[in-house]
Amino acid sequence: MGKPILDKEISLKDFNDFYWLKKELVQFCLTIGISSTGGKIEISDRIRTYLSTGEIVKKVRKTHKVKSDFDWTNEVLTKNTVITDSYKNGENARNFFIREIGSHFKFNVIFMKWMKENIGKTLGDAIMEWKRIEVLKKDRNYVSEISPQFEYNRYMREFLKDNPNLSSKDAMKFWKLKSSQRGSNEYDKKDLELK
Repeated sequence: MGKPILDKEISLKDFNDFYWLKKELVQFCLTIGISSTGGKIEISDRIRTYLSTGEIVKKVRKTHKVKSDFDWTNEVLTKNTVITDSYKNGENARNFFIREIGSHFKFNVIFMKWMKENIGKTLGDAIMEWKRIEVLKKDRNYVSEISPQFEYNRYMREFLKDNPNLSSKDAMKFWKLKSSQRGSNEYDKKDLELK
């Protein structure tokens, strides 16, 4: 049996056993009235709830009450500026970091996560952390984390690591074969036997 159609009749088992593109999940949600906002994992969880209970889950907005009134857009930023819960990776912050670090400064996922998790520290601390991350990224043994919702990227990395003599084109071919079949989408050595 090939990949089933994603509609109201699909079983929870079939839904869980196959890989779905986010656009397929969103289309299904729009068809039955489930909230289609959020990440792929969040949308999939809402669909699972619908398929197992019939309940149509509307996305609950998480309202994060910002306590700080610090204006990250207009305030003059210094190394002593304290990171607040209202921090934004905007032009003012970018210009500050470029001034302090150099024109090679760029925001990256690890650094942005650090900024959100380190309320109370200073922009001076942030500069040191950015530099630490840059050193880490230059280490040839360093492997950045790929979040679970990025199944394709995770597969590609593992495939190419395990098969250095094969190309990205080969990896894409095996990803397409693997993701169209029932079961896990994680790379496995046996994937090379797929036809």
